[in-house]
Amino acid sequence: MKQGYENMQVYFVGGGLGSLAGAVYLIQDCDFPGKNIHILEGMHILGGSNDGAGSAKDGFVARGGRMLNEETYENFWELLSSIPSLEQEGMSVTDEILAFDRVHPTHANARLINKEHEVVDVLSMGFNDADRIALFKLLVAPEEKLDDLRISDWFVMTPHFFQTNFWYMWQTTFAFQKWSSLIEFKRYMQRMIFEYSRIHTLEGVTRSRYNQYDSIILPIKAYLDKAGVDFSLTFTVTDLDFAEGEGITVTAIRYEHEGKKGVLPLNNGDLCIVTNGCMTDNSRLGNLDTSAKMDVENPISGSLWATIAAKKKGFGNPKKFFGNPEESNWESFTVTLRGNKLLKMIERFSRNKPGSGALMTFRDSNWLMSLVVAAQPHFKDQPEDITIFWGYGLYTDKEGNYVKKPMRDCTGKEILIELLHHLQFEEEMNEILETVVNVIPCMLPYIVSMFQPRAQGDRPAVVPEGSTNLAFIGQFVEIPEDMVFTEEYSVRTARMAVYSLLGLKKKVLPVTPYQYDIRVLLKALNASYR
Repeated sequence: MKQGYENMQVYFVGGGLGSLAGAVYLIQDCDFPGKNIHILEGMHILGGSNDGAGSAKDGFVARGGRMLNEETYENFWELLSSIPSLEQEGMSVTDEILAFDRVHPTHANARLINKEHEVVDVLSMGFNDADRIALFKLLVAPEEKLDDLRISDWFVMTPHFFQTNFWYMWQTTFAFQKWSSLIEFKRYMQRMIFEYSRIHTLEGVTRSRYNQYDSIILPIKAYLDKAGVDFSLTFTVTDLDFAEGEGITVTAIRYEHEGKKGVLPLNNGDLCIVTNGCMTDNSRLGNLDTSAKMDVENPISGSLWATIAAKKKGFGNPKKFFGNPEESNWESFTVTLRGNKLLKMIERFSRNKPGSGALMTFRDSNWLMSLVVAAQPHFKDQPEDITIFWGYGLYTDKEGNYVKKPMRDCTGKEILIELLHHLQFEEEMNEILETVVNVIPCMLPYIVSMFQPRAQGDRPAVVPEGSTNLAFIGQFVEIPEDMVFTEEYSVRTARMAVYSLLGLKKKVLPVTPYQYDIRVLLKALNASYR
């Protein structure tokens, strides 16, 4: 144990991947005692947005799926290389995931489906010269000139861009909207430029054996349990107290637990590391016969962020991200079935076995619906006679093409019926519906809130200027050049927070500058002329 840490406490606000990663770094790189690490989580379960739950009886649910990437997840893979697999003795989680991915490679054969129910030939990006010029100018534009701009602002003179195969594929792979932040779009174009030439097959997607909770969160939690880390679940942090004066020193954490309010005082030297925003705040579930509620009131993390930002400068502008749920929402749905009848039909249609297709998008769907059929089983406790898949729609306020209701008002059964029409499986619909255990829709009001248009300073630094014991982690802090909505971003911010607050000189793995690799650039250029 490093001298001085035996009386020092570290409090993580939020139990997502960032906090769990931060705890690992404290233990491994700082020799910090596990019993002095406290993770406060408002929900009854850890993992944050890395989730996966349910049963064969009531149906499984995955609110979303994190697409992993081997090339750009520098700190993520290094972190998981130190976490033992729960199923493969002698293997790390990194080894386990990459080994599974090698055996189950991704190559989408049905990336886009048109209104005639035909697989679209997406080898061509569909660009004209104006589209290419606009993209090139964006890649070289200074980021500081793009404050508060939307993607649509940049392509206003070339609206054709939004009809290209590239836009439909890029949009649905990463969940961009026309009104999303131009800065974030530019960062994705730079950080993921090597994916540009293979976006039509999604060969760059790295898949874990199970959902992200079973494959990633559970092994990390087991590691932290063994180290004696303290987990306090259903603890909702509502406010932070600060010492008087110009600096930033947290003196107490205010919380609610089981209907009672409490205060955790921080002693001199204690640290507070806060996940200042969560994209799955206010997620609400429905079922086969009930729609999922659109609840936008008082998101837990967004409300805490707004409360403390009103007290101190340098904490960013949470309203930019949590102030417009009509633009930041979409809806997912998880289908649980007895047997594999529907999965076999989808396999024949798409020419992809479960787990090999990554993403299938119905280009002309009013909801812009996409479908993900993962390798089975997708849950550790999923029986052999049960199959599942999940999907999502980006336009939840639009009336369906076949079910004449907005997606957000539809029951799970109605969402599945809409999907079956897009697949042209009407003749087998009754037989398919008889195999359904449940269809669980999930409304996510803030799921792409990190993509909302923003300006410099709207996201706080990992360690704000003047802070003595406070750091921010997660998807709503600022790391130059890196891209949000990724596992890597959560892990990288946690590593930066721990090293900075504890004065560690150890290196955080940098962002790999693929945009300067001539081989990658040539591939991207060639792809733009396909």
